[in-house]
Amino acid sequence: MATPHYSLLHFVVVVLPLISASTSSQQNMNPLDLKALLSIKNTLTEVSPFKPFFSTWNLTAPDPCSSFSGVTCFLRRVSILSLGSNSLPLAGSLPELVSLLTELTQLILSPGIVTGPIPPQLGRLTKLRVISLPSNRFTGTIPSTLSSLKNLHTLDLSHNQLAGSVPPSLTELPQLKVLILASNSLTGALPRTVSSPLLHLDLKSNQLTGPLTVSLPLALRYLSLSQNLMWGPLTNGLESLSELVFLDLSMNHFSGPIPAQLFSLPALSNIFLQRNNLSGGLPRGPRPRPNYAEGSIVDLSHNALSGELSDAFDGVESLFLNNNRFTGRVPEVYVKSVCRGTTRTLYLQHNYLTGIPLQVGTVVPDTASLCFSYNCMVAPPKIMTCPASAGGELPRPVAQCSVFNNHNQ
Repeated sequence: MATPHYSLLHFVVVVLPLISASTSSQQNMNPLDLKALLSIKNTLTEVSPFKPFFSTWNLTAPDPCSSFSGVTCFLRRVSILSLGSNSLPLAGSLPELVSLLTELTQLILSPGIVTGPIPPQLGRLTKLRVISLPSNRFTGTIPSTLSSLKNLHTLDLSHNQLAGSVPPSLTELPQLKVLILASNSLTGALPRTVSSPLLHLDLKSNQLTGPLTVSLPLALRYLSLSQNLMWGPLTNGLESLSELVFLDLSMNHFSGPIPAQLFSLPALSNIFLQRNNLSGGLPRGPRPRPNYAEGSIVDLSHNALSGELSDAFDGVESLFLNNNRFTGRVPEVYVKSVCRGTTRTLYLQHNYLTGIPLQVGTVVPDTASLCFSYNCMVAPPKIMTCPASAGGELPRPVAQCSVFNNHNQ
């Protein structure tokens, strides 16, 4: 058999296109960026083999910037990296070589089962504005190197398995507006200084301790410290947060009175302070009140609050004042708000209330959920829709009412 003869034409037609294809990637993407993406592909895997996320990450692709899923480039450098999706979760680990993507502005990882530590080398990516790695299984501590990211706007590390404390320098970042570290195993006290211009701070469901002594940014709109181990009074200037819309300090060990000015904040329409050790009464007398909108919720249940109910929560859609020590009659404004359909949930059970101004023939909307059981009055059972935890519709024993009312006179 004759030896095949490869002509120059054959070389040009067959071999040169292969060379061109292999070098085209280099021409359309920085080599270091390509190296980082290869490392990511090697350390992350698809949970579902039937819908592989990395199927488009073909090394022979003429233009990785336009063909790689989740990759966005600017001037041939990777600027946005969005890994996985809700339908394409990933497993594995995040490699250190991600730090080669020095023009990266957004690093986004969809919920999955990615494990291991968060690479401290992320602190080298000084152009990062967004780090979003929620609902995975990252372990270890929050890298203190993230405090080098002076352009960082959003940091979301929620729903992982991170431990240790919140790095104090993290809340000093000059551009940080959104910090979400919820549902981890973080311990220790809050950082003493929060100089970042935060609008959204979510640290719920951790093991944070200590009092709420930190001074918070005046522009803060969302604050959640729920389900931690914090204690002490609510006297750190919460009433100065004039832009606050959402406040959740529930399920801690806070004690003492609720600052009266808190209920005068003009934008605050969602207040969750339930299951603490709060005491004292509610604000009384005329004062500015928020314009409670549709969807507003105030939950002060399961505390030791006492005294008569005030009309401070007139117009709240869902109002939970149950399991406290309130006395006196239910304010008429609450009943009117229920009858006109503004207040849809009114839970006042397990207090020491003595009456409710319901006239004969009063029509309560079918959508209303009311409960007045276990008070010092016989509540009209036909209009009550108590939760199972209320323990039935019986009134409180007369002996308890007498002892408590005499004690509070």
